[in-house]
Amino acid sequence: MAEIDFPAEIRALRATYTSIEQVSEVEKLLEDIEDLSDQAGSPNLWDDPAAAQKVTSKLSHAQSKLEKLRTLEARIDDLEVLVELAQDEGDADSLAEAAKDLPGLQKSLQDLEIVTLLAGEYDEREAVITIRSGAGGVDAADFAQMLLRMYLRWAERHGYPTAVLDTSYAEEAGLKSATFEVKAPYAFGTLSVEAGTHRLVRISPFDNQGRRQTSFAAVEVIPLIETTDSIEIPDNDIRVDVFRSSGPGGQSVNTTDSAVRLTHLPTGTVVSMQNEKSQIQNRAAAMRVLQSRLLLLKKAEEDATKKAMAGDVKASWGDQMRSYVLNPYQMVKDLRTEHEVGNAAAVLDGEIDDFIDAGIRWRADNRNAEKA
Repeated sequence: MAEIDFPAEIRALRATYTSIEQVSEVEKLLEDIEDLSDQAGSPNLWDDPAAAQKVTSKLSHAQSKLEKLRTLEARIDDLEVLVELAQDEGDADSLAEAAKDLPGLQKSLQDLEIVTLLAGEYDEREAVITIRSGAGGVDAADFAQMLLRMYLRWAERHGYPTAVLDTSYAEEAGLKSATFEVKAPYAFGTLSVEAGTHRLVRISPFDNQGRRQTSFAAVEVIPLIETTDSIEIPDNDIRVDVFRSSGPGGQSVNTTDSAVRLTHLPTGTVVSMQNEKSQIQNRAAAMRVLQSRLLLLKKAEEDATKKAMAGDVKASWGDQMRSYVLNPYQMVKDLRTEHEVGNAAAVLDGEIDDFIDAGIRWRADNRNAEKA
């Protein structure tokens, strides 16, 4: 085992921490905590439960962010003291303990550094993800269901609450589409790098000749709408259709017309919801997702106008962003970041943090290049 250059490693840790602290704007963070604490202490806070929940959630997030910064700073200090004492006294056991602690501290700093890169307008929002099967027939529908499980498993690993809003089952197997929420701060900023076309290559379990099949699925990620967002949709711009909820194989799972489909006529945007028990609940959920999509569409149009004015017509995303190869070898590769792993089963079981982190760094680099 190679000897660790602890002074160099600690200098690197401090340099990373300093850059994180600067980006985190600690002074502003302290001011925000003081202001939110004053609001949370108001005796009239819970007169408006929705506003109160927003204040307490923001306060909790700000306090958590500050605590992570202070904890990491203390851990670096403790490591430095431990190493100095161990080296002065020739204590091999303490040096071994420091060597054991070092990778965990590096990983904690990397995780916090990733969060500081989430500085987009809607990055701190919760997320609504829609997965749609593409070319590839029944294999594509099965792939869509595999991706749904992958993201739900990822959220479960992190302790993030999720809610499946809509599932449209394919006739033979899998899903035509599925929509779900991830209810965690910065879920949109984190998962938005997963948006794009995903490609699966494998021996098709639905082909009786055992041939290799390539199939595709599209992932859409949008920020969850908030009541403060100014997205007004006139009633005459929406067509409302109601129908019975259906399950796998097209079977009806409800005897009443509780499922709702909203069509935004000016843009052709369609949102369906069927997983709630009542038509009213499904319509409310559908309206929330429709508003979220229109909000993102509005921002995309504004960004496109700005890019056109700047003479920049370069697209940020390609049609295909990741390949999952299960045959003739095992590999998952992101085509933007070049990050790849050989354990495809683990990735499809929700181990996608390294892909997400690489995607966030890739996006930040592209944004910085555009500003240059």
